[in-house]
Amino acid sequence: SHDSEFDYLKSVEIEEKINCIRWLKRISSAHLMLTTNDKTIKLWRLSPYANQSVSRVESSLFPRYNHTPRAHARRVFGNGHAYHINSVSLNSDGETFISADDLRVNLWNMEVSDTSFNIIDIKPTNMEELTEVITAASCHPSHCHQFAWSNSRGSVRLSDLRASALCDNHSKVFEEQDDPARRSFFSEIISSVSDVRFSPCGRYLLSRDYMTLRLWDIHMEARPVKTVQVHDQLRSRLCDLYESDCIFDKFQCCFSPDGQQFVTGSYQNFFHVFDRNGKGSTCIEASKNPKAKKSTPKSKLGISRSSRSSKEGSQPEIVDFDLKCLQMAWHPKLPQVAVGSLNCVYLYSANPSGDVPRSY
Repeated sequence: SHDSEFDYLKSVEIEEKINCIRWLKRISSAHLMLTTNDKTIKLWRLSPYANQSVSRVESSLFPRYNHTPRAHARRVFGNGHAYHINSVSLNSDGETFISADDLRVNLWNMEVSDTSFNIIDIKPTNMEELTEVITAASCHPSHCHQFAWSNSRGSVRLSDLRASALCDNHSKVFEEQDDPARRSFFSEIISSVSDVRFSPCGRYLLSRDYMTLRLWDIHMEARPVKTVQVHDQLRSRLCDLYESDCIFDKFQCCFSPDGQQFVTGSYQNFFHVFDRNGKGSTCIEASKNPKAKKSTPKSKLGISRSSRSSKEGSQPEIVDFDLKCLQMAWHPKLPQVAVGSLNCVYLYSANPSGDVPRSY
């Protein structure tokens, strides 16, 4: 997809590592997707291509995957960002998308690869006055003029393109102040929002920082509807996490297709599925052979919820911080979740006949 490059102007190497993948709505037999590394965004077309030398994939879950896809780069969107791209989000009109780096958010047209419009710019005249950076951006699922973006100070901002072409002045801000009694040297680091997502209906926003997962109602800025402490048990180990750079890990989050559940990752190869209405949560280890949990009310994935609290062992006492689930995605229609850990991708699907989730 991407090759390593060298920025001669700044004398830095641009890695081929892919930061983000977004699928476009399918309009033909071929698939379209956007991929990006730190500097360059590419639009790919993947079309079916029969290949007799490749063995047929036999799976009840993927009955049509009996061919090798042929990939073709249709467009390359380059020279739009001076800083590292952290997120790409598709607009509901199907014609545009936004991309965000540390200081700017750009609006692109799918048909124009050499020009973008800058809609957010927080770069100060004097870089010594810089107090925050942009960490993520997401488009509204049905209103093409609205988008949300988050920053390193723990706030999520909602902007409207109808108000101004340059949306530096946000229309709404969602931020929960820290408890002064719990403030420490690490407070600013762990409050940085790593991901923000709209619910499928567009009514709610889901934000994830290092310690917590927050659900916001876009009509209520005062406080979040729901706050989940994902890593509260690690608060006493922040110094060790800082020395190992694990405190800078960026965990993603996403909604289920009906918006009633959301999922995020953690350490020790665990990921968590939470119910929006507080009916319980599920803690699952990303593994080829996930262990059965104690039978309790099930989520829509068909996975049993553990009744044990986090203090009673939802995560082991000795945590391997090299094993972590950072990337994940929920299927737009089916009860399936894809979870990335190290060099593996685990796909979990509902298993109505048993308590153990199916992993592929």
